Amino acid sequence: MAEPFFAKTADDILTLPEILEMSGLEFMQKILEGEIPAPPISRTLNFRLVEVAEGRTVFQGSPRFEAFNPIGTAHGGWYGTILDSAMACAVMTTVPKGSAYTTLEYKVNITRPIPEGMEVRVTGEVDHAGRSTGVASGWIHGVEDGKLYATGSTTCLIMKLA
Repeated sequence: MAEPFFAKTADDILTLPEILEMSGLEFMQKILEGEIPAPPISRTLNFRLVEVAEGRTVFQGSPRFEAFNPIGTAHGGWYGTILDSAMACAVMTTVPKGSAYTTLEYKVNITRPIPEGMEVRVTGEVDHAGRSTGVASGWIHGVEDGKLYATGSTTCLIMKLA
């Protein structure tokens, strides 16, 4: 796995026609290998892609102070964003060349607070991938303690665009 590099401007991001030339799995593997830039949201919220396989992605990161709520723990939006990324990208790995996805809805269940500096692993796994929808589940676990910090589920729309 190469060190990720992050898109810094809109010019760094691939165009939709360029993305549609690859299967979703190829696209995600190229991000993992550092051949194409990781999206800016992952730099902003301090997480990175660490594993890709068909139907599965794993991200790792930790919330920075800027992502905290008034009581000093990670805001629920941080949990939601990193879970959405892992689950939806897992769906992306099942999308054929010429197609893309978008999240229709997702749900997050937070089981415990993530303190500043805690490193977590976020796994997304596909439960169903069809012609028009994909469904996936996700989990946030502490890297050092192995505890479950949140779970999630998503439904994605799969669209044939080329």
